[in-house]
Amino acid sequence: MTIATSQPPGLQVLIVDDHTIVREGLRRIFEGDGWVVTEESSGFQALDRLRREAFDLAIVDLSMPGMSGIELIQRIRAEWPRLPLLVLSMHAEEEYALRSFKAGANGYVTKDSAAQELVAAARKVARGGAHVSTSLAERVVQQLNGSVEVPRHAKLSNRELEVLRRIVAGQRSTDIADALHLSVKTISTHKTRIMEKLQVHSTAALVRYGIENGLCGDRPLAAPEDFVGATEPGALI
Repeated sequence: MTIATSQPPGLQVLIVDDHTIVREGLRRIFEGDGWVVTEESSGFQALDRLRREAFDLAIVDLSMPGMSGIELIQRIRAEWPRLPLLVLSMHAEEEYALRSFKAGANGYVTKDSAAQELVAAARKVARGGAHVSTSLAERVVQQLNGSVEVPRHAKLSNRELEVLRRIVAGQRSTDIADALHLSVKTISTHKTRIMEKLQVHSTAALVRYGIENGLCGDRPLAAPEDFVGATEPGALI
């Protein structure tokens, strides 16, 4: 007798995240649900893999060194327009979700979601649907219809937003330049433009703005076992 599974066997998912511990946890979750998992740690590696293999779904982190998640989404969408894309991000702010969907993502899940929500979102997106959490969707709609004020950082480019996030996280210009594969001079130029757009006049004011608006760096990572069997919010990182 054949036992029905929750997910058709052999569905191929590509997970792109620069944190090994995150990829390990995600692998456990998806393999436990019957998926075939492939991991890559950067956008460049993900593109190379996609050119060699076919996938039913790609799960992409937004904050990665070198090529950002937004840029990766744009490049995937240009080369593989029908590949379902799900963003798994530490950012719960609607600004990141909006940018992800504009770049071509089909779903957005935050890393503090329960494992069950993540798997359900992955199934839905792989079937051709779209997914965003109810609370985040409400905030996105409120921003789009003008019922809440659009934040000043909405004026920033994707690269400027990434630079701002790293400044707020306490990274030095040399560290940011290395992480983003840019020159220190370019980072300095980005910082100047960011301060102009946000109408702040010091690094301290810039950092204060970022903290007040939740534009901070990576939070501490959970252990891989925290992913397994998780059913409550906060089960992921």
